[in-house]
Amino acid sequence: MSDTPLYFKTITEVARLIRSKEVSPVEITSLVLQRIDDLDGRYKAYATVMAEHAMEAAGRAEREITEGRYRGPLHGVPIAVKDLYFTRGVRTMGGSKTLADHVPEHDSTVVKRLDAAGAVLLGKLNLTEGAMGGYNPDFDIPLNPWNPERWAGSSSSGSGVATALGLCFGSLGSDTGGSIRFPAASCGVVGLKPTWGRVSRYGVLALAESLDHVGPLTRSSADAGVMLQAMAGFDPNDPTSLHDPVPDMLAGIEQGVRGVRIGLDKKYVTEGVDAELAQAVLAGVKALDELGAEIVEVRMPDVDSYLPAWPVLCSAEAVAAHRDNYPERRDDYGPWFQGWLDMGAKVTGAEYAEANNRRAECNGLVREALRDVDVLACPSTMTPPYPVTPEALYGPMAPREQRGTAPEPPDRRQAPE
Repeated sequence: MSDTPLYFKTITEVARLIRSKEVSPVEITSLVLQRIDDLDGRYKAYATVMAEHAMEAAGRAEREITEGRYRGPLHGVPIAVKDLYFTRGVRTMGGSKTLADHVPEHDSTVVKRLDAAGAVLLGKLNLTEGAMGGYNPDFDIPLNPWNPERWAGSSSSGSGVATALGLCFGSLGSDTGGSIRFPAASCGVVGLKPTWGRVSRYGVLALAESLDHVGPLTRSSADAGVMLQAMAGFDPNDPTSLHDPVPDMLAGIEQGVRGVRIGLDKKYVTEGVDAELAQAVLAGVKALDELGAEIVEVRMPDVDSYLPAWPVLCSAEAVAAHRDNYPERRDDYGPWFQGWLDMGAKVTGAEYAEANNRRAECNGLVREALRDVDVLACPSTMTPPYPVTPEALYGPMAPREQRGTAPEPPDRRQAPE
């Protein structure tokens, strides 16, 4: 075993230890629950810790593995999920006071699939209200473990913090406008926003149905593949999920990147981007080139004129998603999300249609730019995590002792989630 503490190992590393019986699921789960108890009072990643459930699942995994019924690389591995995912008998609040007593009677499809893979669910993770840009004053704000005064990445912040801090080995987030990618960048972990429909959204509280994506945050790219493999696939309960066969996410991973076509638009990487971040991307591309990847010059379209379509679509769809509580319980929403819903309620059908047309046009331009490459190299954020305060993140109409202004996104690509 390496000198890396057990709680900081990757899923693939700890899976080998579990399968070889060098460590047990019960031992690992106990260790991580103790770490949550020691640290999460400060860092606020968890909304609900499911300690009894986790220990029962760990004990079951240990018995199965001892009996030779090993299910795969998630078997016995402790994970956590953003508090948007239905968990039977456990509160699923979506960061909102309006859902503080919401206890689902069934699991979401992804929670079921992770359970079927043998994963140990530790609990539910804090997030911004409704998975948008600001927090409800009744809920905690997760703190960036690298610098508690810096942004932890907004909506899936609890997922990023828990994964980076060793409070789980991997987590689920959701991404509507950056909510997996931003906390991954801010907390120094891997975030994967899969193709829309690759993962079922059944039993997942919505922000904007046509924009929401389910995906993992992990400590390595291979781990992201392991989690996506377990979750992906068609679900009859979600007619928008894809029928396409799920590929082997780790196939060829030992073969390296030779022959992989990586698209690079240096202007897109550097213009308006923090110099250190831009250089990190270019250094990564250089390393991939030296490892045998083929670097292909591409020209990304100017997407600035399309960005105003996003808040129109997202806010209008958020009103639809919250129709059971908004506007009747408007005052129970926090100031940030209340303002978002109010904005969405004013969107006309014609405005939504125009925004949707703009989205389709932008998608076409991006597909054309990426037609001859396998992947695009670019920053997932334009700046390092910026300074934040609770007053700002709770919103402008918070109680007097918390009053502030909801932060504007720091750059043109970071529309609030």
